[in-house]
Amino acid sequence: MATLIDLDKRPALRHPEKQKNPESPILRKPEWIRVKAPTSKGYLETRDIVKSKNLVTVCEEAACPNMGECWDKKHATMMILGEICTRACAFCNVRTGLPNAVDTDEPRRVAEAVAEMGLKHVVITSVDRDDLEDGGAQHFVDVIEAIRAASPGTTIEILTPDFLRKPAWALDKVIDAGPDVFNHNLETVPRLYLNIRPGARYYHSMRLLERVKERAPDQFTKSGLMVGLGESKEEVMQVMDDMRSAGIDFLTIGQYLQPTRKHAPVDRFVTPEEFKSYEVLARAKGFLMVSASPLTRSSYHADADFAEMKAAREAKGSK
Repeated sequence: MATLIDLDKRPALRHPEKQKNPESPILRKPEWIRVKAPTSKGYLETRDIVKSKNLVTVCEEAACPNMGECWDKKHATMMILGEICTRACAFCNVRTGLPNAVDTDEPRRVAEAVAEMGLKHVVITSVDRDDLEDGGAQHFVDVIEAIRAASPGTTIEILTPDFLRKPAWALDKVIDAGPDVFNHNLETVPRLYLNIRPGARYYHSMRLLERVKERAPDQFTKSGLMVGLGESKEEVMQVMDDMRSAGIDFLTIGQYLQPTRKHAPVDRFVTPEEFKSYEVLARAKGFLMVSASPLTRSSYHADADFAEMKAAREAKGSK
């Protein structure tokens, strides 16, 4: 008897562009990076809210190691504009391909979830949408406005794409929507961009963050780096200096973790002591807030960090 296989029903590859990449072994994680599987009541409640609103979270899509801890506290980072990215970064586990049409009802559902979770601070991120004229700028604005209407006491942090090759008004529109924190991650040092972040441009991303400060000086700006990709300490320090020249307030530094054998390999696991050294250096360079640890991610402890950053600015202004 012949067995027929319907090829059209095979699941789509998550990263079709990486299938020809050589496989790299996934290194065993050191003790300081291992986390427990999420099972708490708070985690399950957050999951139910996210699913009931048909929302996407970067926590799930990027396989964040902190998801259990954050979701237990009902801190979920919403990922808008779909779950398919038009970029193919070597470090990222978000699905790549041709995105679906923009869901115009998504801002309402995001706002309802924020209100239902009772969030004091929310982080909103997105996939890259190079297929859209404005890169998704208007959708960010719609989400910010919907959250403000549904939960006026919630502070809003956005983690945006780079709006590369998009009209200048697209970025300005998002800035003018008045998020409390404007985050855009540089991810790595300039030397590694071609291999790690080939669709982006280091100086364009730096200029984006500088533009936020020019247009809205009181808006907090934030950016993050991954380490363990082969960068040197001197290169990280240079990026810190570039960030401070652009007026960036908040720096996050975390360990890169390899999602699959087809992704960029981990060069090494940076020790907690080295992360502490980075934090001391960054604070000495004038950042209002620094989060540097193996498990640090852009939205990790974002609510508490925002409060600390705000207090640091107020203390600085009172001197």
